[in-house]
Amino acid sequence: MAETHASGATQPASPNGAPGETPRKASPESGAPGAAPSSDPTPADNPGGPDLDGPNLIGDMPTDTWIDRQAPPFTRPYLKLMRLDRPIGTWLLLFPCLWSTALAAPAAGSAWPHLGLMILFVIGSVVMRGAGCVVNDLADRHVDGKVARTAGRPIPSGQVSVQAALLFLIGLLLVGLGVLVQLNTWAIAVGAASLMLVFPYPYMKRITYWPQLWLGLTFNWGALVGWTAVTGSLGWPALILYVAGIFWTLGYDTIYAHQDKEDDALIGVKSSALALGGRTVPFLVFSYAACLALIALAGAAAGMGWLFYPLLAVAGGHLVWQVATVDIDHGLNCLTRFKSNRHFGALVLLAIVVGALQGGG
Repeated sequence: MAETHASGATQPASPNGAPGETPRKASPESGAPGAAPSSDPTPADNPGGPDLDGPNLIGDMPTDTWIDRQAPPFTRPYLKLMRLDRPIGTWLLLFPCLWSTALAAPAAGSAWPHLGLMILFVIGSVVMRGAGCVVNDLADRHVDGKVARTAGRPIPSGQVSVQAALLFLIGLLLVGLGVLVQLNTWAIAVGAASLMLVFPYPYMKRITYWPQLWLGLTFNWGALVGWTAVTGSLGWPALILYVAGIFWTLGYDTIYAHQDKEDDALIGVKSSALALGGRTVPFLVFSYAACLALIALAGAAAGMGWLFYPLLAVAGGHLVWQVATVDIDHGLNCLTRFKSNRHFGALVLLAIVVGALQGGG
């Protein structure tokens, strides 16, 4: 999944497309293995989901979003190329940055998180996630044009040329650089290092059954950048939070990958969903439990007040709901649980802010 998840790191598109996109299904016309799957489930696999070329959808491209209604026509293909009409990927990229920024506040002598840094991370996450989507679509442009559900995307449909996409990517990266250089020198170095993870990401699903792990390494890099931006150096709480985020990503993106497992098996794309199969739920229990335990440990290391822990337990209850209700053979069910992780991210942020206010106040 990576639309590049970023805030210092770009958000890669999900291994199965881009996080936050509807599940993809290979087009009947594509037939042969090797054709890339598209991003939406067929009605049979996604009861109640959108129809192909329905009134609000052409292939996997929504046609009735704020972009279609309000954006100037010449900007629409580029905004859709960034997936600005599908913000879940930006949220998943942003939250580790916000968590870390809030967690570091007491170490910097303040109970409140640094609002200016948080605004920079919001901008960086939007821009760099968009850049990651451009990288992903450039890498997949040859196969996307052969599949009905992805042929309408801006690059394969010809709305955006390869040259224009490359120039747009450069522009996004320059904006991201402009955000990055607002940080201290050490944070700039940490943020720049994320590029070593970002650019190989679109190809991981062709190499390993665990592209979700690479996604976790990339999407949660902001946990390191946020802490460093506040304190001027790395610290154990940030490193622990980073590992916690990796386990979180392993969980939510495995759920996401189950939408596409049949098509992935057909075309030779690898994912943790295919590797785990029926063992997915126990794996989710392990991943989410590890995530929660490590967030708690990071909070203890950062000196959070006691209210942090019951509020974190509330966030944990959301993960329990995901595991208890997920149906790995139902695309819409998986997509709903995947998208619900924005609520988990917000609950964890609330726990950290309250814990920092209590512990540092």
